[in-house]
Amino acid sequence: MDALRDTYGDDSDSGSCSGSRSRSRSGACPAPPLLPLPSPGLPPPPLSLLTPPNSLDSYPTGPPSRVRSFPHVEGNYALHVYIPVHISGPQRKEIALFLKKVASVVPGLFVVDADVPLEPLCRDDQKLEQVAVGREFHISLGRTVPIRVHQIDSMVSMLRQKLQFHKPYWIDFDKWEVFVNDDSTRSFLSLEVMSRGLAEITKQIRVVNDVYRRHHLPEFYKDPRPHISLAWALGNVSGSLQKAVEAMKRSANFGKLSPKCIFTSKFSGIECKIGHKTYKICKLPDE
Repeated sequence: MDALRDTYGDDSDSGSCSGSRSRSRSGACPAPPLLPLPSPGLPPPPLSLLTPPNSLDSYPTGPPSRVRSFPHVEGNYALHVYIPVHISGPQRKEIALFLKKVASVVPGLFVVDADVPLEPLCRDDQKLEQVAVGREFHISLGRTVPIRVHQIDSMVSMLRQKLQFHKPYWIDFDKWEVFVNDDSTRSFLSLEVMSRGLAEITKQIRVVNDVYRRHHLPEFYKDPRPHISLAWALGNVSGSLQKAVEAMKRSANFGKLSPKCIFTSKFSGIECKIGHKTYKICKLPDE
């Protein structure tokens, strides 16, 4: 069991509507930078020098955006099947600015997965774009659920068999939307897929549902709404978030964010995360 735990981690990865970053491949934490000893009579160097300027550790963190919706059981590992998404191009700046405006009227927003408060990031546009928008996002293809050790090989093998090859396609994120998790403990500011790519993602969700069903796992929502989540808040604050989003859409400053498509991403494959281990499920023809 210890060897399995070393490989997959524990089931602390928790489920929500929508990845924390792990340590280095070697598992060892890098040594802190050495600082010169102060000369006699001089004060010690400021503590800020111990933290690299681009480190997320320089920002206070809040409670995790993902809260496990199932109890911890020895030998269980959290399973999540998803499409990774990256935001690139000039849309990154526009989306970061949109988040900044929403955060100015809705307090208590955090960056998804990084769990860094948006408010201090909003003081530096470059840092806001880097931390809040320049990360990997996920379109969930199934619920995040616990899986037993003996199910792992079968789950990965069946997902690969049924989702092994896919033609590349484009995904349009058309609409800002607000989602609340099942127990109303978290609200999420998200970008929803409404047109191009929706049919392909819906088919993939049906396939994942079939694999889940064969492993006696709960299926996805009956009417799935594919999306990526960018920010979150504690509790059900969907009303205030939705009002802020509608106000931003009406603003003349954000006329560019109101058309049919906010940004477009190319389908890059499907991944499956079990515990702390990630499996590549889908191969594209050009890989």
